[in-house]
Amino acid sequence: MSMPNYPQIDPPLTRDGSVNEVISSIAAEELGLSHILNAEGEKLQFVLGTLPGLSGGADISDVLEVNNSVRKTLDEITQQQLLLGAKLSAALDAPVFTGPTGAAGPAGADGPATGAAGPAGPTGPTGPTGADGAAGPDGAAGPTGPAGADGAAGPAGAAGAAGADGVTGPAGPTGAAGTAGATGATGLAGPTGPIGATGAAGDTGPAGAVGDTGPTGPTGPTGTTGPTGPNGPNPTATAGFAANTAGTSLTVALGGIPIPLPNAQVFSADIAANAGNTVFTVATAGRYRISYHVNTTAALLMGSRLVINGTNNTASTIAPVAAVSNFENKIVVDLPANSTVSLQLYPLVLAGIAVLISSGAGASLTITRLS
Repeated sequence: MSMPNYPQIDPPLTRDGSVNEVISSIAAEELGLSHILNAEGEKLQFVLGTLPGLSGGADISDVLEVNNSVRKTLDEITQQQLLLGAKLSAALDAPVFTGPTGAAGPAGADGPATGAAGPAGPTGPTGPTGADGAAGPDGAAGPTGPAGADGAAGPAGAAGAAGADGVTGPAGPTGAAGTAGATGATGLAGPTGPIGATGAAGDTGPAGAVGDTGPTGPTGPTGTTGPTGPNGPNPTATAGFAANTAGTSLTVALGGIPIPLPNAQVFSADIAANAGNTVFTVATAGRYRISYHVNTTAALLMGSRLVINGTNNTASTIAPVAAVSNFENKIVVDLPANSTVSLQLYPLVLAGIAVLISSGAGASLTITRLS
């Protein structure tokens, strides 16, 4: 058995070059998938009859068959996208390896040992004169000279004057006290003094107990009844309800389709439906609560909304990220007189068929005036 023969690549691919080739191949595959997606879109345009230059369109069975084919192709493209995403992540995260260190180059020649002397700098200015130094210490005393000879004795001096008298001495201590004399007789009582001033008033005593409540007086006569006022406004006089219980099948094309609601209709006099039971005109201006439900036999990647006076109402829109079979919402909105209201389904990605349930309310719409 022979060994496989691989083509020679000149110059050989490096690691970085190989990673770049892998990324380039992913880009080429992405470009090919974009062409496939464009072809699938043109296939849908062809079967729906929206390509320029075509007249007429396919029947519903052809639309469903092409829709299934496009869905299978999109599933396969999604799986391929996952593989390409994993391959791109692996290529971008590929570790970078450092090659072996090369051999050391030859040593360079030695430079000169001593550089040339630089030029002498200019002479600086003369500094200021320093302060005088401190005086030095006194020198040591010289030795004492020898003592001189004694002189001759002088004549005797005159007698001194008499001294002054001495100071008087301190007084002697006091003698002891004499004995006490006898007690004298008691004197007569003095006259009575005048009456003193009146004292201040005392504090007020506590309040007495509360007396019993007196008897209730007789009831006065009943007044006459006033006239009855006029009746207030009745906001709920304007109200309407309509439903679809027939299991209607709807072809939901781009731009959306209104849902007919011909069953269980209950309208006040100022609400009317058109001939197709898809548009409801509200004659009275006011603030309204509008609610709706849509129930389909299979989960669909579609959205629902109210169209008020020909404009899509954003607050009422349900746009799920995954296929669902139940849509419901309610809003409060101010409507001018003679406003129009419609309930609509619209495709989020591709056109398709929506079948309303027939075992109950496949769709319903309620309009109630609040004020």
